[in-house]
Amino acid sequence: MLIIPAIDLKDGQVVRYTKGRLHKKVYSDDPLSIALSWQAQGAGFLHLVDLDGAMTGVQKNLAIIKKITKTLKIPVEVGGGIRDLTAVKKVIGSGAERIILGTKAIEDFGFLEKALERYGDAIALSIDAAGKKVGLYGWSSASSLGLDCLFKKLQKIRLKTIIYTDITRDGTLQGVNLSRVKSVLRSTAINVIISGGVSSLTDIQKLAKLTFSHFKGVIVGKALYEHKFSLQEALAVVREEG
Repeated sequence: MLIIPAIDLKDGQVVRYTKGRLHKKVYSDDPLSIALSWQAQGAGFLHLVDLDGAMTGVQKNLAIIKKITKTLKIPVEVGGGIRDLTAVKKVIGSGAERIILGTKAIEDFGFLEKALERYGDAIALSIDAAGKKVGLYGWSSASSLGLDCLFKKLQKIRLKTIIYTDITRDGTLQGVNLSRVKSVLRSTAINVIISGGVSSLTDIQKLAKLTFSHFKGVIVGKALYEHKFSLQEALAVVREEG
C-alpha cells in the first residue's frame, strides 16, 4: 500500500480545504519545497491537484506543476479540471506520470474512452462521493449517475486506476470510513486509491490490514500538514503490516 502525500494548489499556494469548500488554510507559498520535502521523507509517489482547474476548468498552476515534475525523481499524478484531450496532452507534457480525470470523464464516457485509447494506463478516474452521490465541478454539484451505476459502467471499459475520495471526510481529520472503503473495494475490480479523513496512524494501520489485492494506496493531506503523524511513521506502519 502506497502512502501518497497530497499537494493541493490554489493561486500558487499549498492549501487544504474541509469537505472541498469550507475553511481554506494556506500551508505554504512554495509548493516545490513541499514536494521536495515529501520526496526526502520517503514518498514513492506524489498527488497534485490544481484546485483552480477543478473549480474553473482552466489549469492555472501548470507552470508550478511542471517545475515540480521536472525537479522530483519520484512519479507525480496530476488532476484538477482536465476536461478535454488538449488539457490531457498539456499535463502529460508537463511531466506527469498519471493524469486524473473527473467531472468531464464521468459526464462524457466518450471522452474517457478516447483518453484511455490514447494514453492507456496513464489515465486515472477520480470519483468523489458523499454516500452514493458523486460530486462534480470541484464538488459544487452532484452527478445524476449514482455511485453503484458508475461502477457498473466502468466495468465495461479499460481503466486501470480509480481514485476514490469520501467528500464527507475530506479534510475533516475524523478518520477513514472503513466500511465505505470496503464497500467501494467490493464494488469494483479496478485498482483503487482512497482519500478522505485519514487522521491517525491507527487509520493507516487499519487500511494496511485490508486484503483486497486491488487496493493500492491512500492519499494523505491534512493529517501530514497538521503533524498528526509523520510520513516516515506512516511508511513504517505499512512496512510492519506488510
